[in-house]
Amino acid sequence: MTGRQEPYYVDYDADFGLSGLAEAFTLSPAPEDTGAALALVTAKLDAYDRECPVGSVEHLSADERSILGYDTSHDDWGYAEELREDVRGLVESPLADEAIRAVWRAAAGGGWDPAAHGMSARDWLRRIDETCAARPSRKVPGRRPAPGSWWGAWRPTADEVRDDVVAEIAGIAGIAEAAETRSCRELSTGFLPSPDILAALEEVAARVHPELGFRLFLRALKVYSVRIEKARYDRFQALGERFGHPAALIDLGLDIAWPPIDTARRDATWDFGFSHLAGQAHQDWRESREEIRKTAAGDDFGQTPGSAAAVLLEDTLRLLRSALPDAAVTALWTGASNSPGRTDGRDWLRLIADVCRERLREAAPAYTPVVAPARTELADTVLREVRETAPAVADKAASPHWHPVPATDVMDALEHVVTRIDPDLGFRLFLRVLITLSVPLTREQYDRYRAIGERFGYGEYHVSDVDHLIEAG
Repeated sequence: MTGRQEPYYVDYDADFGLSGLAEAFTLSPAPEDTGAALALVTAKLDAYDRECPVGSVEHLSADERSILGYDTSHDDWGYAEELREDVRGLVESPLADEAIRAVWRAAAGGGWDPAAHGMSARDWLRRIDETCAARPSRKVPGRRPAPGSWWGAWRPTADEVRDDVVAEIAGIAGIAEAAETRSCRELSTGFLPSPDILAALEEVAARVHPELGFRLFLRALKVYSVRIEKARYDRFQALGERFGHPAALIDLGLDIAWPPIDTARRDATWDFGFSHLAGQAHQDWRESREEIRKTAAGDDFGQTPGSAAAVLLEDTLRLLRSALPDAAVTALWTGASNSPGRTDGRDWLRLIADVCRERLREAAPAYTPVVAPARTELADTVLREVRETAPAVADKAASPHWHPVPATDVMDALEHVVTRIDPDLGFRLFLRVLITLSVPLTREQYDRYRAIGERFGYGEYHVSDVDHLIEAG
């Protein structure tokens, strides 16, 4: 392995470095000559400079940059430096030139082959490096976290993650080798990279750096449109999280074999469904189709497309089909959202349901909405929490400056939901009401809420939405 520094990629929101450059080659017509290829490199760097203008944090002192997690010892770090680090790692590695060429061509879609233009793969990478080096210094903070920052202390070393990356590449390689014996590398809707390409990618992960190998491996899978099963995708996301990659780096362009939508599967990290929609509202919110659609289309990374609309529709149908009076629906929405009170409770629910069905027709046309039986085993537990809080908010009102709704009406509506509709939905709305009414919590209450959330299967950060309400001391 070369003396590559730890990667500096924490602030990116998509692919970057050599794999990000390779993506740009897949999205552009094949360059006719070396000059055109290098112009594409320059265009990629220019695009980054436009998105991240120089001097955006120059006003910060060294201490302030350190507090924010920037590496104050390296203030000239930008996309060009990220790219140069990837390039130098490969150029200085013990990999054969043919292996580097195979990796580049696989990641870039084969549109630009340096050998066809009289260059070795290393010569091509050196030309990229020269193009980056010729650019003016960016003078922006680096992306390597300060040694004492949370990420600097937590990020894995190359040795800690190398075997896991190699194992994922080897898993695909095993499929490719088996397919070779059948003289067919087709897998689902895509084609597997050849065993030689996958072997070269393994070499990058093992002998250059696992993080670079992982990004180039993902890029090759996307180029070849290899269909990835959900379990493997989840492992990719777990690896990306260890590297500090944004979830979009794995997701965008990857062909995933999603399982059918299942509204009982709790795979959202944060809130979801009707309570999540209420949490998006605020005093200036326009309760319109467009606002609903944003939430209905807001599938989390790792969720089957259409999941957000399906769980929102299920919550909405539960309320629509219940005996909850219109005034109680209005009180419930106002209490959970703190937006101006509505007087057309069921019309609002019907609009939400219509928008969810529209989204599902686009994202999951084969899905048939089904309202599963409510999980009632926690009804008494949730009801105790609602009733314990009710006296503390008796003199409060939701949306007090617009169309006030007495908190007593909100709590009554919550009791109805918990006892007669769905304790899960009732508890999620209860958490929203706590925020709306700024209800102070004890540590003991919060811990009980966390325990309830765990029993319902909520995501890691769902209940933590209310942790700011815990009283000091």
